[in-house]
Amino acid sequence: MSQPFDAQSKTPALRDLDHDHGEFWVPSPWLFPASGENLSAYEKNGIHLNAGNGAFFDISALTGADSAGDGRSVVSFDITGDGMPELLVRQAGGGPLLVFENQFPDTSWLNVSLRGSKSNSLGIGSKLECTVNGKTLYRELYPGVSFLSQRPAFVHFGLDDATTIERVTVRWPSGETQEFTDVPVNSHILLTESDQKIRRIIPGEGATD
Repeated sequence: MSQPFDAQSKTPALRDLDHDHGEFWVPSPWLFPASGENLSAYEKNGIHLNAGNGAFFDISALTGADSAGDGRSVVSFDITGDGMPELLVRQAGGGPLLVFENQFPDTSWLNVSLRGSKSNSLGIGSKLECTVNGKTLYRELYPGVSFLSQRPAFVHFGLDDATTIERVTVRWPSGETQEFTDVPVNSHILLTESDQKIRRIIPGEGATD
């Protein structure tokens, strides 16, 4: 498979292919999802559940996530709007996109979007801490880009059965640190650098004071 910079270019095979031994050629990586070919030799994808005590349970078969497609990237995103992120798997063979609905029991949650003033506009590179029930959860805002996919530019905190949030701390790339209290659970909030106001993001309405 070639690796051109131009998505429209096509590179022919460098030599005759040995089809009897399974050799194939895809003239452009952007054509791979439609080619029907698979580079993974059909190894199954895996998913593991964090038991919270240093152990992990293999729930690949139980969830149906053990696809034999050529998975290249996975992104978590709340498609249904219930605060429980789904998993989106991009593939280069075996179907271009798989979506796994989150059917775990509902828990409390918090999504945080950032707006920088001295830092970059989306607060990329910020370090966030969310303290609930005496425990502190840590996240970093890095919306990574992978195969035909990109993570959303906000962070998600799963809060178990918490009904209140003690504190949210943001350490901005500029070096400024802010602490926020009275943060509502089960909400998507917008925090702005050097501004202590907490704004809620309502789907279809945007940020509200």
